[in-house]
Amino acid sequence: MFLRKVRLFIAVILLVNMLNAQENTPPPPEFLQYTHSTWVDSIMKSLTPQERIGQLIWVSAYSNRGSEHRADILKTIEKWNIGGLVFFQGDPLTQVKLMNEYQNAAKVPLMGAIDAEWGLGMRLDNTISFPFQMALGAIEDNTLIYKMGKEVAQQIKRVGLHLNFAPVADVNNNPENPVINYRSFGEDKIKVAEKSIAYMQGMQDGGLITTAKHFPGHGDTSTDSHYDLPQIDHSLERLNNLELYPFKELINAGINGMMVAHLNIPALDPSGQPSTLSKAIITDLLKDQLGFKGLIVTDAMEMKGVTKGNLPGVVDKNAVLAGNDVLELVQDVEKAITEIKKAIDKGLISQKDIDTRVRKILAAKQWVKLNEYQDLPLTNLLEDIHHPQALLLERNLTEASLTVLKNEGDIIPLKRLDTLKIMSVSIGTDTKTTFQKTLDLYSEVAHFTLPTEASLEEVEAIQKVFPHYNLIIVGVHDDSPRPRNTIKFSEPVQSFIQALPFEKTLISYFKNPYSIDKLNNMENAMGLIASYQDSKSAQDLTAQLIFGGIGANGRLPVGIGKKFKAGDGLSIQGGIRFKYTLPEDAGMDSKTLIHGVDSLMNEAINAKATPGGQLLVAKNGKVVLHKAYGLKKYNDTTKVNTEDIYDLASVTKISSALPALMKLHDEGKFDLNNGIGDYLKYFKNSNKDNASFKEILAHQAGFNPYITYWKNTLRKNGSYKWSTIKKDSSAGFPIKITSKMWLHRKYQKKIFKAIKKSPLLEKKEYKYSGLLFMLLPTIIQEITDENFVDYVNQHFYDKLGACTLTYKPYEKFDKKRIVPTEHDFMFRHLPIHGSVHDEGAAMMGGVSANAGLFSNANDLAKLLQMYLNMGSYGGERFIAENTLKEFTKVQFPENNNHRGLGFDKPYLKYRGKNSNTAKDASSDSFGHTGFTGIMVWIDPKEELLYVFLSNRVLPTRENTTLYKLNTRTNIQQVLYDAIQ
Repeated sequence: MFLRKVRLFIAVILLVNMLNAQENTPPPPEFLQYTHSTWVDSIMKSLTPQERIGQLIWVSAYSNRGSEHRADILKTIEKWNIGGLVFFQGDPLTQVKLMNEYQNAAKVPLMGAIDAEWGLGMRLDNTISFPFQMALGAIEDNTLIYKMGKEVAQQIKRVGLHLNFAPVADVNNNPENPVINYRSFGEDKIKVAEKSIAYMQGMQDGGLITTAKHFPGHGDTSTDSHYDLPQIDHSLERLNNLELYPFKELINAGINGMMVAHLNIPALDPSGQPSTLSKAIITDLLKDQLGFKGLIVTDAMEMKGVTKGNLPGVVDKNAVLAGNDVLELVQDVEKAITEIKKAIDKGLISQKDIDTRVRKILAAKQWVKLNEYQDLPLTNLLEDIHHPQALLLERNLTEASLTVLKNEGDIIPLKRLDTLKIMSVSIGTDTKTTFQKTLDLYSEVAHFTLPTEASLEEVEAIQKVFPHYNLIIVGVHDDSPRPRNTIKFSEPVQSFIQALPFEKTLISYFKNPYSIDKLNNMENAMGLIASYQDSKSAQDLTAQLIFGGIGANGRLPVGIGKKFKAGDGLSIQGGIRFKYTLPEDAGMDSKTLIHGVDSLMNEAINAKATPGGQLLVAKNGKVVLHKAYGLKKYNDTTKVNTEDIYDLASVTKISSALPALMKLHDEGKFDLNNGIGDYLKYFKNSNKDNASFKEILAHQAGFNPYITYWKNTLRKNGSYKWSTIKKDSSAGFPIKITSKMWLHRKYQKKIFKAIKKSPLLEKKEYKYSGLLFMLLPTIIQEITDENFVDYVNQHFYDKLGACTLTYKPYEKFDKKRIVPTEHDFMFRHLPIHGSVHDEGAAMMGGVSANAGLFSNANDLAKLLQMYLNMGSYGGERFIAENTLKEFTKVQFPENNNHRGLGFDKPYLKYRGKNSNTAKDASSDSFGHTGFTGIMVWIDPKEELLYVFLSNRVLPTRENTTLYKLNTRTNIQQVLYDAIQ
């Protein structure tokens, strides 16, 4: 009698409170149309009363537990005709094999379910994990969450399953919640509802049964229902207005399933029964008052929140009596069926009521097409799951979640890299992190790590170096795969964080944002980014955000003590530097691109056209391929990596003096109509002084291609002339060629003299020549009154963050990072490794505009992207747009000269085979090649950038296989083929 009055009271209150909100009856779930279908009718006729009860029972299954577990599952299926399996840990291939076998053993097709709130990666190895719901709660664009739902549905179906126990619709308003927390969309009931609906609709549109959980709301608990029964003491009004809100909205939006939690909620049922066993909550509230007609599933019936004080079998019967359709993870199937049969016999529940629930389950099975069941194929399973669009979606979701909480002085994105001396500290790890590796892509950064249990001595060692840097980037990492609201750092580590020099510190927080409140002073940092979790994508993209490769629009889904409130977050504009991403993000097809490039590179390596190589491809400012191939040299095991540095040979021409000339042209200090003599008096009135720089840079001035300067150092017997080269350095011989070759200090004058006196060709027509580029460093020094190397470093390389783009790399980098070139047995008589391959540049002390620059693909690409951007990069303008357009256009087409000013251009009449570019390269494109096996090319029409680095001259320059295979141009064509 007492309970009846309570239920009546609940009904009256709820009706009053919900009249305005529920003017219309909620739409029934779509699957209910099959409740009395021909297939459902036929199945019902074939089932005994006991077998019908079996359909209500779903048990746990694993794909990593071996043959004994498999046999137990098969026995349960065959003996009890259970309705479904709930899969947990394992791998996708075994999962599909087992599900095929289990389905073939079942009298009625099994509903396959999984608890995959953030995708298959929550349960299965070698699958994709999407961001946790708290991170999704930060996303402003809910269409991304819808797309995630649709993708999750496709992946779950691909492994033979049909139902996902998601979304979590709990409003997490208790920061210390031990079981929901990061699994919730946040503390704002409206946003939780909106995002839950987006996720649900995506999954259901993808053909999946979904269940909102954990009804009637598990967000404000401090007890984990896996271990005990949580109690929620809120009033009925509070529950109706807050906890129940997302569930009501989901019902109105047409969700097809609901999972009931194990909770003690006196305001809804004063008996103390877990909500899973409460008729007042399930039948009176969920079914009658809220009008939910879909599939009602219990939370796991093995959890202590429901088993404590309840016997196996009896607890399952009580769950059925309360109104549940599905008993999830029943402990003892036989006891459950026995007790439910007893309840029918006693008239506690009718067979008709059982049959109604079975029909609902069968209707859901027909909706997911189990009436047309066929074994799933195993072929291409992993490829189907890890398809590029799914991988890109995971990155897009992570990117959209990043939340900037502090940005004093607009420190994010970083600007003026030439003024910054940066160190990074990754806290909670003892190895270099993905975060730090991505930081390296943008600028020179000194890295440190601080393990979770670091000692005071380790902490003090890092603190001692703080004064040497003016920017400290800190990554606070998690020691758990799931972001718990805990701090496990040692006392010295916590003290280290709380005593950081915040006035020059930028913090990236890869832990649960709630835990920021447990570390003092974090909010005082110049920059603070909430990244929500410690995934590789979160680390990678946070580093990109710091340097402006991407922007940020995330908003905090929960409050953090008194430091930050829900909804906080600053918008950051990105796109000022490279974004490192997947081909599909730039409108390119991964399969075409990767397979095409890989096969051509492997062909070249197998043909010994080059020992290895390094490639970078960017489109629309997005790096879509950045990869190393092969070895640094033949007969070795040292593989090339993307950090290795190559000799750029003639690509130096467009990468050193040329940007300097363009800048000086902008400043009115360099005139293309002038000649060499206008800047170098020594050349005044020489035969070279009649040619303009426009003619010379376009290789139209009639200059000879090259002079073999090194031959002038030799006597007839092959030994060096005493006035040119000595074995030891001295004041008279200070220019290092090798450790045993030192050039006379005035030999550069002989080089200039040789250039000055060299004859001209009979006609001014196109003839490639490098003579001017030997002079340009000196010309630029004359114009600027600055050291040439200092000038290009200061005005270009340092600002670009291109630390490996340098002359004489052996002075800055470990020789192991520098890829060797030719075995020079003509001039230097040793293998060339670390110094410039070109003999003329070597005799200029390693600094020339003809050759001498070294770089990895990534740093060189920054300069090239600046060209592609028509003079700007990193939020700074380097060269005027009109100037770049002038230098990159064909200058003398009437003479069949395809060249720009310094830049190579496509041949005027044909492309493709035997051409210098791919057939699809536009006429606007430009670039250059290098003798050591280099090619760079830029196509403004497609916003496409291509860097190919190799050392094809190892061991000898006579190896021209790379040219014969046309590898560089063939790869370039693949890029166009991959554009969708």
